[in-house]
Amino acid sequence: MENETIKTGTKIGATIGGLVFLVFGIVPGFYFGSYGTLILLQKLMGGTVEPTLFVRAAVVMGILVGILCVAAVSIVVGGLLGTAMGYVVSLPQALRTRKAEVKA
Repeated sequence: MENETIKTGTKIGATIGGLVFLVFGIVPGFYFGSYGTLILLQKLMGGTVEPTLFVRAAVVMGILVGILCVAAVSIVVGGLLGTAMGYVVSLPQALRTRKAEVKA
């Protein structure tokens, strides 16, 4: 039973992390991905970046990477917090069973 509680907490936490990403994570992922790509291209090209096809494609790829990174972090942190909550919820039952084993 304890294992099922922890697994359920992990799934609930990951789901909540995904929902938090959908509400609060898409815009920062978009912003940081595009900004980071432009800064990287500026450093690689040694000056201002012209809006060529390559630069635009690189910015789109940077946006996708930024959004995916924020999504991964949100889901993993949500899953970890859910797992921790699963352990906290199952702790009293585990303590009761140990206490009963010690008395028996």
